[in-house]
Amino acid sequence: MGYRNAIVLSTTSFFLGVLFISFNVDYRLLYLPPTPEAAQAGFQFYTTFYNAPVAVKTLLHALVGIDILALILKLNKWDESALFFDGSSLVALMAAVILYLSVTVPGVRTITQPLATETEGERIESLRVIGAGNTMMIVCLVAVLAMQGGQEYARRYEERALGKAKAQEAQKAAAERKDQ
Repeated sequence: MGYRNAIVLSTTSFFLGVLFISFNVDYRLLYLPPTPEAAQAGFQFYTTFYNAPVAVKTLLHALVGIDILALILKLNKWDESALFFDGSSLVALMAAVILYLSVTVPGVRTITQPLATETEGERIESLRVIGAGNTMMIVCLVAVLAMQGGQEYARRYEERALGKAKAQEAQKAAAERKDQ
């Protein structure tokens, strides 16, 4: 496992951690009967997230960029393993980024800066949509980790198979020399 792989695994795991923190709020909105307390907790959580210092948002976005860059650099190897595993990881990561940009960002803006025409019910629905988007992002990021784990497993399996083939070849050559 190299540095690029470690970067992909660590940044992806970091974002999974952030999403699992959000899942504590999202779970009560998505999978339990809705209550005013759950909605208020969601409003408070996402308002705090939205009003976080610029340094926090910059750090999160920079880590996304580093994750994408690391996958592109791993894809630059251009062998079958990189094309399948790293290409699939890049697609899953980009799907998570697209979900973030198209669902989470507008949804959080709706919650924190509602228009005069938006009702409380629309804001609660926006919370539920954000929660569903976060759940889909979790699936995408788990797919990235699964692809990276699969790549490492395939690499080790291939090394083991090549080692066995070389050992059998060496035994066969030794047996031929012995017969001569």
